[in-house]
Amino acid sequence: MKKSIPKKIHIIGSVGSGKTTLAKEISSKLDIPYYELDNVVWIRKKSGDIRRTEEEREEYLNRIIQSENWIIEGVHNEDWVSNCFHSADLIIFLDTKYSTRTYRIIKRFLKQKLRLEKSNYKPTLEIFFKMFKWDRYFEEVGKVNFFNKYGTHNDKIEVINNTNSIKKYFNYHENSLL
Repeated sequence: MKKSIPKKIHIIGSVGSGKTTLAKEISSKLDIPYYELDNVVWIRKKSGDIRRTEEEREEYLNRIIQSENWIIEGVHNEDWVSNCFHSADLIIFLDTKYSTRTYRIIKRFLKQKLRLEKSNYKPTLEIFFKMFKWDRYFEEVGKVNFFNKYGTHNDKIEVINNTNSIKKYFNYHENSLL
């Protein structure tokens, strides 16, 4: 019996784990729109970001979740995103090495400062240093919280440690799905 291609995919991982890159790749391959949870939290304006109210954030996320297909990526695993995990056909947990994430954070910051890479935020030194703090927090607290809260969905969670793992996963499913 063939499995169906997932139409609702949630990608979670720490800062620099590869969430956005993976979301873009899968979005392109499967022709499914992707959304960044940071852009659900923030209204992006040239004059500066404005944080949505909890009600606005919840309403926006629920509109996305109720659509036919989506890829949602982000570091968040608080209660406000629980419907997203419950509604997903597939949850990809990116568990890349700490050293890889550190390298990517530094590389991203330099590329953004040199205007070689677009950013949703102003790449300041303050944000740069916060990324390391957020990364460590996710490693020590966020990962544990995720599996404590959503481990019951282990039938649809794929823990991915590197790029080759995700390619193998999708190549396997493409061959068995088509």
